[in-house]
Amino acid sequence: MREYVCLDLETTGLAPKTDRIIEIGAVKIKDQTVVEEYSTLVNPRTEIPARITELTGITGEMVRDMPCVEEAVSGFLDFCEDLPLLGHNLLFDYSFIKHSAVNMGLDFEKKGADTLKLARLLLPDLPSRSLQNLRLYYGIAQGDAHRALEDAQTTWKLYEKLKAEFQPLRPELFTQTDLIYKVKKQGPITPAQKRYLQDLVKYHRIELKVEPDSLTKNEASRLIDTILGTYGKIVR
Repeated sequence: MREYVCLDLETTGLAPKTDRIIEIGAVKIKDQTVVEEYSTLVNPRTEIPARITELTGITGEMVRDMPCVEEAVSGFLDFCEDLPLLGHNLLFDYSFIKHSAVNMGLDFEKKGADTLKLARLLLPDLPSRSLQNLRLYYGIAQGDAHRALEDAQTTWKLYEKLKAEFQPLRPELFTQTDLIYKVKKQGPITPAQKRYLQDLVKYHRIELKVEPDSLTKNEASRLIDTILGTYGKIVR
């Protein structure tokens, strides 16, 4: 891959079906040179867990006036053009972007390469193949760890280090492959769900940590079931 987009995300958790993107960082590489960057915080329209703030430094205040996921992901898709993707544990980042794209009615089918898979094959004796351990192993300088743009910049530098060292010996490993992740479109919360959710919240005096309008139909159903299981039904 001489031309590609290196992607990294920060998210509220590990599950693309239930967690949200809070930052997108990407660099466009042509002939081992960064030619363009894409970086934005994203308003997840839900509370950011304390452990995620501790890890990334991203707070609710920082994302409050930032673009919503639809705007941020649309911008990223335009940035990508038809280039393949690179990432460290790439399928994680790809799955979050694809969920958002599919829910917006957009196609997002990509080829790519994964530095984590490469490191596992080519550096099996290392105690850890985390991005930060590999960065230290190769002496790659970095500013803030666990911030999307900085991690994307580190990942492409790592890929070029691996390519320089191992491509002459294992050229077959440095080809792009199809990224396989199946997603079904999730419709938005229905008006009936929204009304019932609002009634439950008012009746039980609950403070929601998520904006109801940002929920999918399935998310709303799970949240309603959780409230009913925890607090009970509305008794007239």
